[in-house]
Amino acid sequence: MKTATGSAAGGGQRRTPLSRERILEGAIQVADDGGLASLTIRSLAQTLGVKPMSVYHYVAGKDEIIDGIVDLVFGEMDLPAAQGDWRMEMHRRCASARSVLRRHPWAIPLLQARTSPGPATLRHLDAVIGCLRGAGFSLELTAHAYAVIDSYVYGFAMSEASLPINGPEPVNEVAESMMLQYLAADYPSLLEFTTGHILQPGYDFGREFDYGLVLVLDALEERVRPDS
Repeated sequence: MKTATGSAAGGGQRRTPLSRERILEGAIQVADDGGLASLTIRSLAQTLGVKPMSVYHYVAGKDEIIDGIVDLVFGEMDLPAAQGDWRMEMHRRCASARSVLRRHPWAIPLLQARTSPGPATLRHLDAVIGCLRGAGFSLELTAHAYAVIDSYVYGFAMSEASLPINGPEPVNEVAESMMLQYLAADYPSLLEFTTGHILQPGYDFGREFDYGLVLVLDALEERVRPDS
């Protein structure tokens, strides 16, 4: 009989040995299932099938775990190349970041909040800066571009994760109930927008992402010069 580690184990299956990597994978699972507030050493140990004190053999505490799983999230994002079309590379990177954050919405407020960045985080930062610098962005414009792009991507991801239209109810049911609750007749512009756009067949808030990102990249392209 094969075990989780691939070796024979008599009459039973041997548990995969505990490691820092396994702890971080388990921590992401806990956070994905119940949000960051659900991540404790006890809940993590239960998910891993070990005693809480066993976790401390591999990590110093919860802060180190959070640093580690934030780094894993960065590691899932596509890196932009320093060569090639900077707009295409940055668009690909941003679309990937949005997709990753849809899987791990708990990570959104943490991406720029940790003071101990891991190797994947540093590779990501370096690649984005290298892409912009390779396209002729000055150091100052690189700083502006990075701030604007990430503010847009992370802000959109947070809105997407928070909006009730991402819940189990169809968008038209949510919008209609909101209109009734707030007496939409007293808000003619809101009524027009909701009935004429939100409630139309095929509406998807997520489609706004590409439109807004193109606007951001268009504005940055106007400001970059080959001699910057």
